[in-house]
Amino acid sequence: MTLSRYIRRPSDEVRAGSCAIGGGNPIAVQSMTNTPTSDTEASAAQTERIADAGARIVRLTAQGRREAENLQHIISRVREDGYDTAIVADIHFVPEMAMIAARYVDKVRINPGNFRTANGELEALLSLCRERGVALRIGVNHGSLAKHIFDRWGDTPQGMAESAMEFLRICKRENFGNVVVSMKSSNTRVMVYAYRLLVEAMDAEDMHYPLHLGVTEAGDGLEGRIKSAVGIGALLADGLGDTIRVSLTEAPENEIPVGELLVRHFSCREGEFPLLSGEYRLPAEYSRRSGVAVPLVHDEIPADWRMIKAVSRNPTAELRAAILNAGTREPIAVSCRYDDADLTDMAVKAAADLGLLFIDGLADGIAIEAPQFTSAQLREVELMILQASRVRMTRTEYIACPGCGRTLYDLQSTLSAIKARTSHLPDLKIGVMGCIVNGPGEMADADYGYVGAAPDRITLYRGREVVARNIPQEEALERLVALIKADGRWREPQKD
Repeated sequence: MTLSRYIRRPSDEVRAGSCAIGGGNPIAVQSMTNTPTSDTEASAAQTERIADAGARIVRLTAQGRREAENLQHIISRVREDGYDTAIVADIHFVPEMAMIAARYVDKVRINPGNFRTANGELEALLSLCRERGVALRIGVNHGSLAKHIFDRWGDTPQGMAESAMEFLRICKRENFGNVVVSMKSSNTRVMVYAYRLLVEAMDAEDMHYPLHLGVTEAGDGLEGRIKSAVGIGALLADGLGDTIRVSLTEAPENEIPVGELLVRHFSCREGEFPLLSGEYRLPAEYSRRSGVAVPLVHDEIPADWRMIKAVSRNPTAELRAAILNAGTREPIAVSCRYDDADLTDMAVKAAADLGLLFIDGLADGIAIEAPQFTSAQLREVELMILQASRVRMTRTEYIACPGCGRTLYDLQSTLSAIKARTSHLPDLKIGVMGCIVNGPGEMADADYGYVGAAPDRITLYRGREVVARNIPQEEALERLVALIKADGRWREPQKD
């Protein structure tokens, strides 16, 4: 074990309007509107609410010509109202929309999975971005990899890293450095491994682009916040990340306090802490250090297990080093104390600090020390952290997108209704997606999917299989329940 300062991975500075990303600048928190981008008033008002909450970057979808052209009017209104927030256009499927949007916005996000590189389209976009000083985000999504990538790598972290590198190599060849890159997934383990592989690949080719972090389709409430904190915190703990988004199926301004809490939690980690060399662990496949198959929470941990309690202000690095230096396969539980009066704040910090230890298969038990909360409250938080870390499933998992201007129904009320009917089914994963852009792919490991197909129309999935296409939304929930029952996976909720 050696002593090393907690530092972020060095990255080049990228300018997106008024916001500087990477290059040692503070981590920028951002969000995305869920209003129709064709609606100037609604989109400008929501952009300003997000900015008022503390976001330095706001993204809007530009799926068609009308939406892409209207970005100029939204930006004009936002600027007239005195906001200098960086505005980003989100592009899927139609590269031409990126060329339109780049005339107005501060940054363009493209998805390598559905943005063509043939016929010089990317090079043309880079030329326009360079002319206007527009930044570019290469935003890889686990659920929408290009066919040639999927055919070779499958929907794996390796495939995600290669998808990003394919586009980054073009940027480097064209001497375009105003680039940010992201590797998003609703599976925190996939997300963490994908970013690690990407950093390894970029380092090998002398690339230093800043990283945008986020867990897609995290859901809502405490579970959504914990899931985001596990994935984002795992990478921040290793010094990775220059801008973040916490994706919640809620009003987008609700995302900002969570993101800011994470930034504050890691920004105070100054000083020297015990670390190990070779911080990026890249296992070929998930494995556990000990023989314990299912990690335990505080009131289940046997008395003869070894308990390691963090005492420094960098608990992730301290606990990881202690476990690896123990040189044993005996069960080890980890503990950390939190004095927060707010349960959500405590849970977010604990998830960010401890989740990585379970993602990497190092820890076997979790025991949060927070005497201001009841044992039952701590148990629920610990179980949520284990579930978000993909090591112990004790409740229905909802892969629910946050919504954007492409969303075809009211996501928040729909997710609430689906939860009310199905939250007693702990062995199920249910995807609730606003549209088809990432829907079928991001929920690929879900048992069932509820995906917007058209305004007030839903397509139901069993895994990747379409079961009912384009049905009225008023029928969709009951048909989802009927599908679960027909598959023999339904049980009646227990009465109190």
